Amino acid sequence: MHSNDPNHAPLRDVAQNPEATARYLADVQRVLLDIGRNLEALALETRVHCRDTHVEGDRWFDAWMRAQPVERALKGVLKHVEGVTKGLEKSAFKRRAHDEAVSNTAKKRKEKELEKKRKNAPPLQAAPKHLPDQGAHDQDSGYGGPTSIFDLSDRESA
Repeated sequence: MHSNDPNHAPLRDVAQNPEATARYLADVQRVLLDIGRNLEALALETRVHCRDTHVEGDRWFDAWMRAQPVERALKGVLKHVEGVTKGLEKSAFKRRAHDEAVSNTAKKRKEKELEKKRKNAPPLQAAPKHLPDQGAHDQDSGYGGPTSIFDLSDRESA
């Protein structure tokens, strides 16, 4: 049915839905964790076998030395599997965050546009006019003082 459709992509529906993506990635993660457990058991059995394989004339550490490259290789594979499983989990969170960011973008743009209009609008001229008795009070408010540190010498200390 869909196999003949050139535009059909098997995971397109999953990719378009963050919940479906999270479920799919969780399924893949479960499979990888199961594979990781099997690889851990294999690494342990391989370690025991390789370290117990002695050749006539071996010193006590020769079998151990021959086993090290095999053990390191399996340990590296296990680290990669663990990294992939962590990456899958992180990807599911990033996918959900992407949809949240997309849904919030229109609202943020409207807020920015309103803020921009508010900043560019001329200020309202609703400031009260000075009353005759306020003129003397404005001079004592402390805001009309020296504008430079060199003007401070004229000022009396408190």
